Amino acid sequence: MESQREPYVLKDIPTTDRPRERMMAVGAEALSHAELLAILIRTGTKRESALLLASRILGQCGSLHGLVDMSVAEMTKIRGIGPAKAVQLRAGIELGRRIARSQQGELPTIRKPADAANLLMEELRYLKQEHFVCLFLNTKNQVILKETLSIGTLNATLVHPREVFRAAIKCSSASLICVHNHPSGDPTPSSEDIALTQRLIEAGELVGIDVLDHLVIGDNRFISLKEQGHM
Repeated sequence: MESQREPYVLKDIPTTDRPRERMMAVGAEALSHAELLAILIRTGTKRESALLLASRILGQCGSLHGLVDMSVAEMTKIRGIGPAKAVQLRAGIELGRRIARSQQGELPTIRKPADAANLLMEELRYLKQEHFVCLFLNTKNQVILKETLSIGTLNATLVHPREVFRAAIKCSSASLICVHNHPSGDPTPSSEDIALTQRLIEAGELVGIDVLDHLVIGDNRFISLKEQGHM
């Protein structure tokens, strides 16, 4: 009977088609999204192999991007994903994020807006809420601290200048760059973004800490308010 069937696992698939064996033979770069996902979730269900389960997950999420912001609780709502598999997936996603934004060697130096955008693009571009992040710089324009100061609603981030400059003073920052994302994917600054930037510049002048730029991150693109003439 159906209830007595053993779960399908990767060993049920011909050796040449198993994701793990294919990865060892041809390398991770040659594997599909579903194959890589199947390796992470390891086992399937009574009705599906891990590869079929991975394909269905991607179909339900629409793409890998759909998995990025899902919590463990949200993942467990997908049929075939229990707490253990959800934790494995969440850990893999977070590890990928950390690798993407990790810097080797010296402190990253900001010479142009794109340098700051590249530091935060992969971290911010898929988020469903606005995150307001500050990069605090030393006198050589090296990043000495990155801190998320506010997480807002879908359409707006609430941050007060005192929060920004309290953090700047605490780490002895000489200057700072403000960055926030637009969940819509469109980085066009709003009137509120421009007004907030002006308030931050004025507060920075009072305490002697320069606000060098304010970047708005979209989906793999960004806008610099300084380059647009708003600063």
